[in-house]
Amino acid sequence: MARAADRLRGMSPEVLPEYRVKARNTSSTSENLIHSDETARRYGFAGALVPGVTLYAYVTHPIVEGLGPAWLARGTVNVKFVKPVQEGEELTVTGAITEREVSGVSASVTGRTASGECVVASVTLPAGLPTPVNPTLYGAAPLPAERPPVSREHLASLTTLGTPEAVYDAACAAEYVERVSDTLGLYQGGAAWVHPAFFLQQANRALRDNVQVSPWIHVSSHVRHLGGARVGETLQTRGRVRSLFERKGREMVELDLLLVAGPSARPVAHIRHTAIYRLPAVG
Repeated sequence: MARAADRLRGMSPEVLPEYRVKARNTSSTSENLIHSDETARRYGFAGALVPGVTLYAYVTHPIVEGLGPAWLARGTVNVKFVKPVQEGEELTVTGAITEREVSGVSASVTGRTASGECVVASVTLPAGLPTPVNPTLYGAAPLPAERPPVSREHLASLTTLGTPEAVYDAACAAEYVERVSDTLGLYQGGAAWVHPAFFLQQANRALRDNVQVSPWIHVSSHVRHLGGARVGETLQTRGRVRSLFERKGREMVELDLLLVAGPSARPVAHIRHTAIYRLPAVG
């Protein structure tokens, strides 16, 4: 940080484009009842939570606008959701380049509502190709015919998660970018990029398609893009449970996931995905 400050001192900061958006609860009909007013209020929230994956979509807008398709191909982000956002709140996303090195660019991005900071993200755009991941270390497995109720014991017993699959065709792309209110041209047309938030949606599926879990909360993700994906590709989300832990009475799980595309299982993104799968009991 000191070196970065020395380099930037006396210079105008490189500010990413500001982005303002009215938050939408894109999961109001989900089986995850944290996105319903009744359940969210029972756990002490003001109302239904806007999904973390939707907030992430909003945060990526100025990143992609500022850093371009190179970030979709090889960029990284560590995103944390630090305060809930409700339907209809205006989210303002701002960011700035914090460091430029021969090895690449670093940036910080923040999403705020009138009530304060809600999302924080550390971003990098490496100058070189991303460190490859060996896809043979991430096996595919069938999804369970019947999902068992979530428990620490069951999650700990899983050596390989069942593998969700999604076809990101033109119809899916159009529906998804409309849902997350993203009009950037990179996501339009026959050769468009897969929206980066769609990767986190698939990471959510890696949890909820393997176990019955509700209510649950996505709290953070670390994403490395390994080449990205395009409209028309079929994506698989392969992975395993990396860790299980408790924090302030909340039971949490971290998944280690690799998204691959097509019959060759080409790696497109590596994700460490953390969620609260069991909230403390309410009185």
